Amino acid sequence: MEFNETEIRVRYGETDQMGIVYHANYAVYFEVGRTEWLRAFGLTYKGMEEEGIMLPVISLSINYKNSARYDDVLKVKTRLKKIPKVTIEFEYVLQKKSGELLATGSTILAFVDMKHNRPTRCPKYLLDKLQNYSL
Repeated sequence: MEFNETEIRVRYGETDQMGIVYHANYAVYFEVGRTEWLRAFGLTYKGMEEEGIMLPVISLSINYKNSARYDDVLKVKTRLKKIPKVTIEFEYVLQKKSGELLATGSTILAFVDMKHNRPTRCPKYLLDKLQNYSL
């Protein structure tokens, strides 16, 4: 899987008075992409948390290129950067449905054992699902 694609329509509450998407919402769009990437592998944050693993974001980078506006239909493309160990890294491309580039970015999340509140290795069940994943 090169990129997992998710469509998002910009809601009015995500914009400023000029109808332009507030910059912090790009991080939310990346989160939607990441959540849907996990779903494509049959995983959810909820399921991982039920297994005692949480994934806090420890790094976020966004490079803004153009503005999204109210009612635009966006595509967030999400890709795993490398096979995870104690962290998992994603990269993102956010575009209008027309293909116009809006932003690129990346996140790093840490696997944390909820019982001990300590970093832990990527769960085997996730590594098993990624066995045939091409980077």
